[in-house]
Amino acid sequence: MKWSKEVETMTQVKACSPTCQSFKCSKDATVPRRDVVWCRWTEETCAIANCTYAMCLKRRLLPRGVCGETIKRKTVEKEPDEVVGPAIKLRGRAARKIGEKEIF
Repeated sequence: MKWSKEVETMTQVKACSPTCQSFKCSKDATVPRRDVVWCRWTEETCAIANCTYAMCLKRRLLPRGVCGETIKRKTVEKEPDEVVGPAIKLRGRAARKIGEKEIF
């Protein structure tokens, strides 16, 4: 039997910044203005957490605008018994096609 691995994130989470080299607006609506990055689409400062057009060139942008580069991962191994849930009982046509009465 195989062991499965589950990834848990730690608490060191930082928000992505529109000044990052890897950040890109898919609408090309960002314009640097003095000390902020302005969005011409919404006429506000760029808010990555709420924008559907924000993307990372390294593909590290996570939901709610979290930068995936700042997260450290911790891997936990689980036994197969913990991963597999209770068996599902089949009846009728499905049981005849598969040839078994229970599946995982």
